[in-house]
Amino acid sequence: MLTVGISHEMTRNVTDENTAASLGSGLLDVFATPAMVALMEETCMKSVQAELDEGYGTVGTGLTIHHVSATPVGMTVRCASKLVEVDGRKLVFDVQAFDEAGLIGQGTHERFIIESEKFFAKAKKKLEQ
Repeated sequence: MLTVGISHEMTRNVTDENTAASLGSGLLDVFATPAMVALMEETCMKSVQAELDEGYGTVGTGLTIHHVSATPVGMTVRCASKLVEVDGRKLVFDVQAFDEAGLIGQGTHERFIIESEKFFAKAKKKLEQ
């Protein structure tokens, strides 16, 4: 059962592969905003997945974040999420990311609970159009 307050944390090392220069979102060798977004989404998803019935999952539908500080290669980013709203199938999370020096990003992430097979079948129908 999903209840407000569910939280989760994950870490990611900043490597050449997840820099802005490597992912094409900038020119510098610092943790890329797209990499931070992916870490935020994964942290939120994993926080609730074990609470869902078999065959169900969540998909991201909205994200409002601010990337407030750069993190160089060699540091570790820690992401923390907290479920703050459950409205039917809609889930809303507060999410923050930190490196060893402090806050690097924060925002709100929205996910929806879906029946995985039904959702994927609907997406695959686009290939037939």
